[in-house]
Amino acid sequence: MVDLSQFDPNLAGNPNNNIFGLPFTEEDAKVVLLPVPWEVTVSFGAGTSRAAEQIFKASLQVDLFDPDLKDGWRNGFFMKAIDKKILLKSDYLRKEAELYIDYISKGDDVQANKFMCKSLKDINEGSLLLNTWVYEQTKALLDKGKLVGIIGGDHSTPLGYFKAIAEKYGNFGILQVDAHCDLRISYEDFNYSHASIMYNALNEIPELQKLIQVGVRDYGEDEFQYVQDNNERIVTYFDRDIKERQFEGETWKNIVDEIVEKLPEQVYISFDIDGLDPKLSPNTGTPVAGGFEAEQVVYLFRKVIDSGRKLIGFDLVEVGVGEGGIDANVAARLLFKLCNLMVKSNS
Repeated sequence: MVDLSQFDPNLAGNPNNNIFGLPFTEEDAKVVLLPVPWEVTVSFGAGTSRAAEQIFKASLQVDLFDPDLKDGWRNGFFMKAIDKKILLKSDYLRKEAELYIDYISKGDDVQANKFMCKSLKDINEGSLLLNTWVYEQTKALLDKGKLVGIIGGDHSTPLGYFKAIAEKYGNFGILQVDAHCDLRISYEDFNYSHASIMYNALNEIPELQKLIQVGVRDYGEDEFQYVQDNNERIVTYFDRDIKERQFEGETWKNIVDEIVEKLPEQVYISFDIDGLDPKLSPNTGTPVAGGFEAEQVVYLFRKVIDSGRKLIGFDLVEVGVGEGGIDANVAARLLFKLCNLMVKSNS
């Protein structure tokens, strides 16, 4: 048990402590955060593999008082060390992927190029390795009774955690905040692309009963059709439709109540930060005009918890790295809120 008698939550965060300046160890913390420094298959802007360290630094400026759970931090929040081997693997395969994406973008035949065939094989095998690593890491934490959150990395990173969640909790639903559907099949020939995370989850995890997507505004016709063909399992609230309903006088509360009603009792939040208005995350990998204010998303998350549903896990992914640090600062505050809400939900 950590002795907090000498810890003042009103002082500046101590960089010698862990995330949010908190003096907890992994053993003592109720919430353990797993950084996954991976961005092999990103399609546009890079940098998210190094987001966790930037979020950690920004977290030292986060005030520890949260009116939703004013002493939530006393339960203990801890971020594991960044695995340098995973980061180096990501860096190496990212270079391979960049060459491969450039090659196929010109319409060249992959089968005619042995180097490209090998690169594709290496990338897909690397992604399988990453999925297994995330599964093993998160399963071990869940087996110890920890509440677990993932800090990405790109949006491909939580698949292994979804599988560990399914084993631990059984049937569950995912609430996905995202500018994209992420329902592409083997995007750019990468089986575990960031653009395929929800397609893979739906096809590999039978315990995933419901996928509720909110804020989607950039998607392909094939993804749109996939949503229509699987409407018993997938409900997508497109950004355009949300805005139109609001323009015509409907409140965000009414829309949120409808979203929450469609969720099962056990909920996992998958939060791609590009679901926000890009002014809040300008360096995310694929920013798209539109999206939410931070408080709109927090309101949605709070209403999920207020409904009595159980938050069993979350990920925060696609946070960019850039000058000024706005991405990390916004992410750190949203991460703190997610940690508190998960503690509240599991108290």
